Amino acid sequence: MPETEASPMGEIAVLQNKTFDEISLGDTASVERTLSAADIRVIAVLTGFADRDSVDADSAAVKHLDGMIAHGMWGSALIAMVLGTRLPGPGATYLGESLAFLGAIRPGDTITTRVEIVERDAASRRVRADCRCTNQQGDVVLEGWVDLIAPADRVTWARASLPEIKLTVANHGTARLLEHVRSMGAVRAAIVHPCDAISLSSVFDARDAGLIDPVLVAPRARLEAFADEAGLDLDGLRVEDVQHSHAAAERAVELAAAGEVEVLVKGSLHTDELMGAVIAARGGLRTKRRVTHCFVMQTSAYPRPFIITDAAVNIAPTLSEKADIVRNAIDLAHVLGIQTPRVAILAAVETVSPTMPATLDAAALCKMADRGQITGALLDGPLAFDNAVSPAAAHIKGIVSPVAGQADILVVPDLESGNMLAKQLEYLGGADTAGIALGAKVPIVLTSRADARDTRLASCAIALMLAHHYRVSPP
Repeated sequence: MPETEASPMGEIAVLQNKTFDEISLGDTASVERTLSAADIRVIAVLTGFADRDSVDADSAAVKHLDGMIAHGMWGSALIAMVLGTRLPGPGATYLGESLAFLGAIRPGDTITTRVEIVERDAASRRVRADCRCTNQQGDVVLEGWVDLIAPADRVTWARASLPEIKLTVANHGTARLLEHVRSMGAVRAAIVHPCDAISLSSVFDARDAGLIDPVLVAPRARLEAFADEAGLDLDGLRVEDVQHSHAAAERAVELAAAGEVEVLVKGSLHTDELMGAVIAARGGLRTKRRVTHCFVMQTSAYPRPFIITDAAVNIAPTLSEKADIVRNAIDLAHVLGIQTPRVAILAAVETVSPTMPATLDAAALCKMADRGQITGALLDGPLAFDNAVSPAAAHIKGIVSPVAGQADILVVPDLESGNMLAKQLEYLGGADTAGIALGAKVPIVLTSRADARDTRLASCAIALMLAHHYRVSPP
């Protein structure tokens, strides 16, 4: 059989069959594939276990299908692929099969599928192929035989370039998050200068959701005026009366340093005012880490929640500052339940270029991870945004990486690029969003005055999770 062209990933670019006359006993073909969560979601849709408009990696349907994968659905598909594209290839007719499913195939398993021609009948052009699938440990998970009619004529097909398959994930992230933290119990939070109707209303929303026990730090007269305007009753709420927003930030930091509150929540003051008080040496909230910001986001175009950092605090971070940005994001991912987050260090391109500092920083951060200076995650970079979130884009560009196409954390080069990316996802992509600052002794909820109610609630919920975590493992 003439040699076939191959893509950078080893895929056959031109499909060329073997006719019956070219097939001999003992001919073999094989392929190796790793089962991903994305594969399971696609099969869930194709088999009717999940609706394509709401498929979710955590759904009961997908989890059930994961169990059915153990009985060989994916293995059978791999056998059909080898027979249909390699031996005999295009033009063959599938007659029947007998397959025994001997072991589980789970996400992350690398399966080698091998077929061998063991029978051939010239009168009917019928061939039998013995088939075997083995996992990365060498265990046989599927074996049996398939009968086919081999093609009589040579067929050559160009490999089809199909569009990337995208599954829509229903955006119920905020509701699930609130349900997850419901049993944890509220934490005492200082609300810093909530002197507008939106900020003050959000206090009551978070309190009523069982997330916070609020302490209002603001000029009492202004608070009462906005409460009257919004029809809110301040009775029963602790108020720390201060003169202005700067004083509110300083007093809130004092309360946090003294252990009287476990969370700081930004109200209507500017971020710089609050963060200036947080990072001041006299404030007592600084740790060995730099204070950094994380957006936690979920969009229907991506199969899992993800983190964008830093898009709100550090304007043009240095390499050492980026290292802390990564470390803080990894810590947050762990608290959110991601045991080994995949961290994509973003740049405009996926190659290291001396003329593009972001690519040099990305390479250095990955080497720091190799040397144990950054732990608890898988890092790769530089990666362009498409390569970080799209398996198809990474595949086309020949990027072989455990991070590419499935990143949990996106580390941006600077604040401007990160802020624009996050806002585009929120306003044009319909993403659920939460904002949190880490690196201080308490989590800090940093939301914009334009943020929606769900964003504020989700941010408080994440702060609640962090506060409970800090009780056991202080930052």
